[in-house]
Amino acid sequence: MNELFQNVVDNALYVLSFLGIIVVLFVAAVFLEKAARKKNGITEPVLSTRKMAMIGLFSAIAMILHLFDFPLPFAPSFYKLDFSELPILVGTFAFGPAAGVMMEFIKILLKLFVKGTSTAFVGDLANFVIGCSFILPASVIYAFRKNKKTAIMACIAGTLIMTVFGTAFNAVYLLPAFSKLYDMPLESILDMGSKVNPLVSEGNIISFVAACVAPLNLIKGVSVSVVTLLIYKPLSPIIKAGHRG
Repeated sequence: MNELFQNVVDNALYVLSFLGIIVVLFVAAVFLEKAARKKNGITEPVLSTRKMAMIGLFSAIAMILHLFDFPLPFAPSFYKLDFSELPILVGTFAFGPAAGVMMEFIKILLKLFVKGTSTAFVGDLANFVIGCSFILPASVIYAFRKNKKTAIMACIAGTLIMTVFGTAFNAVYLLPAFSKLYDMPLESILDMGSKVNPLVSEGNIISFVAACVAPLNLIKGVSVSVVTLLIYKPLSPIIKAGHRG
């Protein structure tokens, strides 16, 4: 806990910018959810007491899954796959986009309290933003028309957006940030990719993110989407018991 507090103090400006991104995404999610509710004639509030309790439950499950991450053979070991978006996507389909952003944030917050940060919050911000790039568009599409066909379209859209955004975000921000954080030349990080993946050209960031990052996000999005589509309908009556909209 003391180490986490010291990290917050040492990176105060970065943490504030992190919180600013969270607020912007949450406000956008609330606005889009209200638009969907208005279209569908739903008058209940975006957040309720029961919904907040369910958000806490799904966030805790997501945090546990987030801890069980694992590397893949085609990417450097610091890139790891986890399935923490699975309970969040299920919960977001049930309770809306605003709930999804909250679950992503609470998941990261719980992880920081349990495990701390080894990346001065850079990796935690990346996980939050890339997670939101998946669940936010998927949940917004589904919120406007809740049926199986739309759910499939929503998952496809969310997966594609996360793959494109996550790949670009790594190239433009995340890899340079890690290079600065660890005082390591960017070329050295890229070379780690070329050693495990023959599709990565030495020192080429575009081939690195295309061959290492894009497949990881695609695998995650497809896996989470398929499982969600299989389990959401049977679980929905239990999740939404006592809740409308």
